[in-house]
Amino acid sequence: MVIAKLLGMLLLLEMISGLRFGAHGLSMGYYIMSCPFAEPIVRNTVTRALQADPTLAAGLLRMHFHDCFIEGCDGSVLLDSTKDNTAEKDSPANLSLRGFEVIDDAKKQLEQQCPGVVSCADILAMAAKDAVFWAGGPVYDVPNGRKDGKRSKIEDTINLPAPTLNSSELIKMFGQHGFTAQEMVALSGAHTLGVARCSSFKNRLSDSVDPNLDSGFSKQLTKTCTAGDNAEQPFDSTRNSFDNAYYNGLQRKTGVLTSDQTLFASASSTRGIVNGYAFNQAMFFLDFQQAMVKMSMLDPKDGSKGEVRGNCRKIN
Repeated sequence: MVIAKLLGMLLLLEMISGLRFGAHGLSMGYYIMSCPFAEPIVRNTVTRALQADPTLAAGLLRMHFHDCFIEGCDGSVLLDSTKDNTAEKDSPANLSLRGFEVIDDAKKQLEQQCPGVVSCADILAMAAKDAVFWAGGPVYDVPNGRKDGKRSKIEDTINLPAPTLNSSELIKMFGQHGFTAQEMVALSGAHTLGVARCSSFKNRLSDSVDPNLDSGFSKQLTKTCTAGDNAEQPFDSTRNSFDNAYYNGLQRKTGVLTSDQTLFASASSTRGIVNGYAFNQAMFFLDFQQAMVKMSMLDPKDGSKGEVRGNCRKIN
């Protein structure tokens, strides 16, 4: 009797929470009946991976972003290339992505527990938010129910924001996905984790002086690039910790990418937002988690457009 009442309450909660995201076909607690241990399995898998290699937090977060900004959050970035198709993950813009094996590990466990139930797109969305929390960032939940897409083409990665964009171009690009300027700046704060490769910022080190780049930091970046295009430079002083140090760096003109430092440029409308986040980490955390939930709901696949892959690296 008690169990029956509990299940009834859980089902009611699922229905109520599902209404919030009904227009997207997504809901909180989506797997509570079909695969109740889905979220703990993903969380434990991510935790084990990050304990072994903390740098994977940045990889998982970036992978989720690169997935959502192309064909929506549909796991297309996880698909391998075939003899007839070059997939997104083999684009120059995605060659630095890491953490695919973490998604594979979680998927293998979930297929053993609940075959054909949990999508790869959902696993990636859950893994990203778990990585943020593990690195010291805000705890938040994402609705689930995404289906896996069947398309992954290298040419689609042109829709990813280039590291050379200025603030106006970033506002326009993010605006096309329904994000405000403030949400764009908050999502850019994901660069509090991880590194950039020299190939993505060496354009700032030419003979002409970048007025938005600190001279001392310019020398540091130049030194980094002496090791070649694949040499890595941390985005901020705490590369494995999720905090607001990224924005403090922008105030000091030590943003690594053009698309980072442009947020604090004197003529930029986003400068005040950067100052706010640099001063108030709690405000950044709140805005970031809200923007991440919004991003996780970009263009979910449904019907014949989507499926639940048995293997995240290939369509069924």
